[in-house]
Amino acid sequence: MSSTLSIALTGNPNAGKTTLFNRLTGARQHVGNYPGVTVEKKEGFFTYNDQEIKVTDLPGTYSLSAYSVEELVARDFIVNERPDVVVDIVDASNLERNLYLSCQFLELGVPVVIALNMIDVAQSRGIEIDADRLAKLLGVPVVPIVARSGKGIDQLFDTILETAGTTKNIHPVLLRYGSDLDQVLSEMLPLIEENNLLTDQYPARWIALKFLEHDEQILEKARQANADLANKLLQLCEAVTAHLQKTMEVYPEAVIADHRYGYIKSVLHQGVIREKFVGDRLYTSDKIDKIVTHRLLGPLIMAAILFGLYTFTFNYSTTLVDLLASVFSAADTWVNTMLPDGPLKSMIISGVIDGMGGVLGFVPIIMFMFFGIAVLEDSGYLARVAFMMDRIFHFFGLHGSSVMPFIVSGGIAGGCAVPGVMATRTLRSPKERLATMLTVPFMNCGAKLPVLTLLIGAFFSAHQARYMFLATMVAWLVALVAAKFLRMTVLRGESTPFVMELPPYRFPTLRGLAIHTWERTWQYIKKAGTVILGISILLWAMMTYPGLPQDKADTFAQQRQTIEHRLQALKSDAAAVTGADVGDRQNADSELKAELNAINSKQAQAHLRNSLAGRIGIALESVSRYAGFDWRTNIALVGGFAAKEVIISTLGTAYSLGDVSTNDTTSLKERLAGDSHWNPVVALSVLAFIMFYAPCFVTIVCIAREAGSWKWAFFSMTFNTIFAFVLAVCIYQIGIILGLGG
Repeated sequence: MSSTLSIALTGNPNAGKTTLFNRLTGARQHVGNYPGVTVEKKEGFFTYNDQEIKVTDLPGTYSLSAYSVEELVARDFIVNERPDVVVDIVDASNLERNLYLSCQFLELGVPVVIALNMIDVAQSRGIEIDADRLAKLLGVPVVPIVARSGKGIDQLFDTILETAGTTKNIHPVLLRYGSDLDQVLSEMLPLIEENNLLTDQYPARWIALKFLEHDEQILEKARQANADLANKLLQLCEAVTAHLQKTMEVYPEAVIADHRYGYIKSVLHQGVIREKFVGDRLYTSDKIDKIVTHRLLGPLIMAAILFGLYTFTFNYSTTLVDLLASVFSAADTWVNTMLPDGPLKSMIISGVIDGMGGVLGFVPIIMFMFFGIAVLEDSGYLARVAFMMDRIFHFFGLHGSSVMPFIVSGGIAGGCAVPGVMATRTLRSPKERLATMLTVPFMNCGAKLPVLTLLIGAFFSAHQARYMFLATMVAWLVALVAAKFLRMTVLRGESTPFVMELPPYRFPTLRGLAIHTWERTWQYIKKAGTVILGISILLWAMMTYPGLPQDKADTFAQQRQTIEHRLQALKSDAAAVTGADVGDRQNADSELKAELNAINSKQAQAHLRNSLAGRIGIALESVSRYAGFDWRTNIALVGGFAAKEVIISTLGTAYSLGDVSTNDTTSLKERLAGDSHWNPVVALSVLAFIMFYAPCFVTIVCIAREAGSWKWAFFSMTFNTIFAFVLAVCIYQIGIILGLGG
């Protein structure tokens, strides 16, 4: 045994594998209460009884077949990396299903320790498990644990250390698969062993089973090693497949699965499980699911929960939002007072405070939203949302497993399209996967959330929760319709069946909720302080330079000088003015100052229009005006191609640089609400465009990588932008016709 012991944590999704990993390593990895949360392996180190241990958290999987990325990642790691011990986390309350994976580890002949997790949940359901009896029948150690509380962890690692020292005595378990398959296996084994076909990596019998299951990865490796032998083995498999089809109308894969479950049942029926209660009883989760997943009540309850989430967010985050706004306003005033006029002052006020500050001002809303989502996620309710949406997704040509990528991308609000795109790996159908990948960016991700909040707060403040709920429903509807269009055209094909387990409901822990909320909020803050800050300063430079031509600047200077001379003359004459003339002098003074502010405003507007960004915005205005977008809005939307949060910072910078008074510290929301160009119809048009136009640059790159081609990334960018613009034009033009633009 090496100085550092290597162990791999494996198990079914939602069996508590990641919870155990977090407890052991202290890593703050997200623990979601739905299948498929762990996409890639995670590693950590800890010390137990002076033994340094490296632990790898493998993707959750139900099998070691080659049907999904998770199965391949888990299998390849165990075979290629050869950990000292494989710790199979088994859900004690769903023992039969979980032992199917354990059965395959036994056949693979790897050193296994079964961690019988959630033994408390099993006991609460009246299920008593004889772990010692189970260990004797399976021939491997079985240790009852409760990963959430740490119960049994010490015993588990005592067993792991003991097992790691006896790995030489481990041999693959040989199961029987009926006369037909056993006969063909007996013919295949000598051929595999005599030619050493992949036997340096896998047991010979396991290789033969993979041929019968038509495992593409193993078949490809075998062809590369010995093509003639691989073809001969395939001929034997095809012969037995044809025989099974004729006699039983089944495939070898089904026969193998049936016999594995038969083996498990025979083990469990030998005094392993004792149930205190018999008859038709419903567990608490089942009773709740009878209501919350009801065909009619379920969707209504889901809508009420989402609306309650938005109501909670906007009602209780207002005070903190106002407090942050006052902080940035004070910072704006302080910098304006302390620094002399010039590029540095302009950059700090317009590029940093009004730009990035606008993004950070929404941190309380983001935090409250993420807290609510964490409650739904950790309690197990999000899995019910996926279950209820399955029927709807099939109607639109998608797979039930597409629900989770949509939710991860911001289907409730506050997600991210990048992990949403990556979550499509669980989909086996290439066309369903691609259709999901191209439509998850329509969800209201965390980057869009502040922009939606800004515009809704500025023009629909009386009904913020209602409009945010409506935006969520529209995002889902548009994404599904777009998916249906894609599945009927460029991605035509049949939908594949979907099976999903519903994990039991759990009370979220305060520690878990705090970690999940802070992690997501910190990611938002970190992005605002790095990427968004950099882009904000870059866009400030684009909105500042090259500046006004000298002749135009001189014209404004002369106009300003004329008015300043008149103001000076008024002050000189003030000592001689008495009686009624005092009022006239004060009126004249106010009028001259208003003229001076107007000239400053015109110069700021002219300066911004003549900048590089201003020229781009003006050039686009010939087309964008049909959707109600002016040139300043165009600048922000172009910046949004990089990251959607940039839209707020760019609007803040644009309206700061073009402000009437440099001393005006009103918030961006108030500036937009008071601007003559903006109105509720324009706001709705801009909202629609921002919700559905091209994904951010990082998502585009992710789509290209996951789809294996840049053509689909460019398709997403083009298709989404054209659709969003057409929708925005329709909203604006209909609103104007109906006279709602006032």
